[in-house]
Amino acid sequence: MKLLRVGPAGAERPALLDAEGTLRDLSGLVTDVDGALLADDAALDRVRAAAASGELPALDSAGLRVGPPVARIGKVVCIGLNYHDHAAETGAEPPAEPVVFFKAADTVVGPDDTVLVPRRSTKTDWEVELAVVIGRTARYVESHEAALACVGGYAVAHDVSEREFQIERGGTWDKGKNCETFNPLGPWLVTPDEVQDPQALGLKLWVNGELKQDGSTADQIFPVAEVVRYVSQFMTLYPGDVINTGTPAGVAMGQPEPKPYLRAGDVVELEIEGLGRQRQELKPA
Repeated sequence: MKLLRVGPAGAERPALLDAEGTLRDLSGLVTDVDGALLADDAALDRVRAAAASGELPALDSAGLRVGPPVARIGKVVCIGLNYHDHAAETGAEPPAEPVVFFKAADTVVGPDDTVLVPRRSTKTDWEVELAVVIGRTARYVESHEAALACVGGYAVAHDVSEREFQIERGGTWDKGKNCETFNPLGPWLVTPDEVQDPQALGLKLWVNGELKQDGSTADQIFPVAEVVRYVSQFMTLYPGDVINTGTPAGVAMGQPEPKPYLRAGDVVELEIEGLGRQRQELKPA
């Protein structure tokens, strides 16, 4: 299934995109798309049955905002330097263990919402990423099979980053990762039954129409199953938590000087095979 949330920010309602591409209203069946729904197999089965029967009312998508596909996210866990080609372009050695950092849940916005360039920023960068949304509590998971069983769905994430704040201002990466609007998510949450292999997904990103990133999750150093298993050794992952699993090569930081960092007025578009497409206009904060 392709689950999403539509409507004004803070007042989104649950919806489903059916096999014919028609937007369907789920508000009469579930209260929202959130961790509680993803953890409730019976509720998900009811949604599937209603979608198959054609009984869900259609929604007019014209002019309708698409919000983040998951409500009430507990935490956003991010994995750094998780693609061989991205590590190479930044001059970093592939890590022996996953590099883990956090984004606050309030950085998450809709897939087509405005991204704000922080004040005094000179190095705002782009990163297309596969997001994993947790559907079952993951605590000290032992196997890759068990880890994948904890996945409630997949989505497109844009891990927007300010490289000066991240790298040159001391301390942790978090200062360059948690600026407002720095995690567009969506458009859809795609359930695992529609993603045959999370390690065979193409990722692309364009800036002002120019292709900048063109990679595949096959190049991940630590695949999705290992990321979920590994992270669960250090923290409990709850339904509705999100993991951004890293970005392939092609970020501005990896380009020759002068590096083409983002500016207000730029337009970024990104997509992952089968998971949908995002488009953001950048404006000053």
